[in-house]
Amino acid sequence: MIRSKEARRRAVYVAQILGVTGAYYLSGRLGLTRQVVVDGAVVTPLWPPTGISLAALLYFGARIWPGIALGALFTVSAIGDAFTWSRMGIVLGNTLAPLAAYALLRKVGFRNELARLRDGVCLVFLGAFAGMLVSATAGSVMLLLDDKVPSGRFWLVWASWWAGDAMGVLVVTPVLLVLRRVRRPRLDERWAEACVLAVVVVLAGLISTRSSLSMIYLVFPVIIWAALRFQLPGSAPCALVMSVLAIMAGTDSLGPFAGHTLMEIMINLTVLNACVALTALLLGAIVAEHQNIRRETEHAVVELEALVEQLAPLPGPPSGRYDDGPPGTPR
Repeated sequence: MIRSKEARRRAVYVAQILGVTGAYYLSGRLGLTRQVVVDGAVVTPLWPPTGISLAALLYFGARIWPGIALGALFTVSAIGDAFTWSRMGIVLGNTLAPLAAYALLRKVGFRNELARLRDGVCLVFLGAFAGMLVSATAGSVMLLLDDKVPSGRFWLVWASWWAGDAMGVLVVTPVLLVLRRVRRPRLDERWAEACVLAVVVVLAGLISTRSSLSMIYLVFPVIIWAALRFQLPGSAPCALVMSVLAIMAGTDSLGPFAGHTLMEIMINLTVLNACVALTALLLGAIVAEHQNIRRETEHAVVELEALVEQLAPLPGPPSGRYDDGPPGTPR
């Protein structure tokens, strides 16, 4: 029996490692379909594997790191023909970055439910902005040492690398974290509203990212609607759809991105995706926290009412000493 449980536990662990490896590689190949070359460095406006890696660590713990390392190794190997020491450094950086983000989040008591504002803020500043400094620095330094990037363009490559990795955390990780809590909705008016929201998200995303009238601001009312009505389970997928549509339009130089240089497009995409992700994440967390406080308050009121009923004196017949009668009348 003990050997059977141990074998089952090992089989589950191997399956998790292989699953993370496959998800990393497939998402990496998908992200590379929209790659751009900045001074010889291949970067993407959104790098999904960082979001998948951090979500896997938050789900399964640090023991899942071999899956991240293998996924990074296969993805980096598929970019070019020869595997050099610089690429090994890139693999190491891509493995350590989500581990660093995971350690920072666990240090501050991060909760995967993202039902508190502090959890959203920690994911933004510790998970995305701080944690991804590792991969951007390691990758840029390795390319610099390998003479793939001129020294005068180091910070440009570094900033582009960091932005793509950070956007992967901001856009992809929240979606994966809320998937565990998603339940099949009941067929009521909220189901109809969710369907209408899904259609509006796609239409607003296409219009705002492909129209030459520069109506990119249309995405924000939709994100706010999703956050107020459906919290993070609604706003996170909407932010992902908006970001993907913006990246597709940006890399094709369509709509508001037409006529701009590659660097201007990268900057615009980074600012847009960051604003969309921050709005969806933080507003969804605020609404969820407000609803939790309201439920806790209502529960406390119910408990207080029950306690008052228990402590209140029971009704009974009036005491005889208050009966009227002439003095000396026996009672």
